[in-house]
Amino acid sequence: MLGYADPLPHRPRRILVAGVSGSGKTTLAARIAAIADAPHTEIDGLHHGPHWTPRPEFRDDVTALVQLPSWTTEWQYTAVRPLLSRHADLLVWLDLPFAVVVLPRVVTRTLRRRLRREVLWNGNVEPPLRTFFTDPGHIVRWAIGTRRAYAPLLTELADARPDLPIVRLRTPRHVEAWLSGPLSRAVDGG
Repeated sequence: MLGYADPLPHRPRRILVAGVSGSGKTTLAARIAAIADAPHTEIDGLHHGPHWTPRPEFRDDVTALVQLPSWTTEWQYTAVRPLLSRHADLLVWLDLPFAVVVLPRVVTRTLRRRLRREVLWNGNVEPPLRTFFTDPGHIVRWAIGTRRAYAPLLTELADARPDLPIVRLRTPRHVEAWLSGPLSRAVDGG
């Protein structure tokens, strides 16, 4: 596994961003896409249909995405993770401190989206705040419950794909240093 200062072995063109909900995967994926010229497709937009139902075309859409010569997306959804990782040439793991970075981010984002009634994918909006107490799948509860899920998944992936560079970023400062350092240098050819 590579750290934030380690050089990348090649210019990445098919990039995955992994991390617990609220870690900043989508934001980072968009920033990586802009630097690497590897267009970002938000995987939640492919997955969520109206009323938060999974879109029947989801797997087909992901299959079409991974056939493109360059792309950036989030490494989510058990049904397509193997497909995504088979075609990726770089995975970036946002392994940020949960209590002081990720949890405040996911709570703040959820509150903002709900209070502003921000329209998300396919017309969806965050559910009422009371659902935090009633819905075990509420995004904040999901983040808390799955915060330790990525370490074993990425260990398995590293064993299955030793050729896939995995960059582990542990602090927001490391994210910035990696974007302006190893990623930018790999894209610029040096």
